[in-house]
Amino acid sequence: MPHSDPSNPIELTDAASYSLEAARRILAGKKLFVMTGAGISTDSGIPDYRGQGRVARHPMTYDIFMGSFAAQQRYWARSYVGWSRISQAKPNAGHFALATAESEGTLKFLVTQNVDGLHQDAGSKSVIDLHGRLDRVICLGCRNAISRIDMDGLLKELNPSISKDTNVEFTPDGDAEIEGTQDFKVPNCQKCSGVLKPDVVFFGESVPTERVELALSQLADSDAILVAGSSLTVNSGYRFVKQAAKSSKPIVIVNIGPTRADELAIAKIEANTSLALERLLID
Repeated sequence: MPHSDPSNPIELTDAASYSLEAARRILAGKKLFVMTGAGISTDSGIPDYRGQGRVARHPMTYDIFMGSFAAQQRYWARSYVGWSRISQAKPNAGHFALATAESEGTLKFLVTQNVDGLHQDAGSKSVIDLHGRLDRVICLGCRNAISRIDMDGLLKELNPSISKDTNVEFTPDGDAEIEGTQDFKVPNCQKCSGVLKPDVVFFGESVPTERVELALSQLADSDAILVAGSSLTVNSGYRFVKQAAKSSKPIVIVNIGPTRADELAIAKIEANTSLALERLLID
């Protein structure tokens, strides 16, 4: 597991160090249910939606995507450029710390709101991708699935003149801030000619019930919940913290900036997840 570079040390603030040591004592010997958000992937080069200093942006909703072909053109044109940022991203120290904690038996289960697959790349095995995965594409007609790499090939074949200029702003969903998408060509399903959509839960869509039920059952069998890199703004993640509070399970949060559940947490660590998780979970 990679550790912080000793030649370029990053120190926690005194307040964060105090909170971290308190959290270590609280979590010692407990089976952890961990939930992560976009903040854990920022050190891998993937921006978050609500980080400090960022202009709030809202991703495309399911209703808008399904509402017109022009919206689908816009999504796939921007994704065609933005996917490169996601596909080239590598796990950081926070991802590796969680994978190590799992291998050592501390971390029982991990639920992520992210769609980048970096937890699995780092070696985590007991993972629920709550909002799906960007590296898969699904047909809304026949439900046939293809890889995002194959989809990229289809998009390139139909749009050979489009340049993947990476010098643009990106979002956590691999959406690039580009304009002029009205001429972009979008393939249909090669089996049934249906609409192709990334296999992710768009805003306005519901998380599949079986994922929620599995996560809740794992939470019930855990002793505490650790939230890393999420503001818990959306209910899909906040529900697990509320359930933990209802069950009187200790709640620890690692996040820079306020979260929706700060008042429920027994410890809040205001620190970068790449730095804090390694020190919190690994002896």
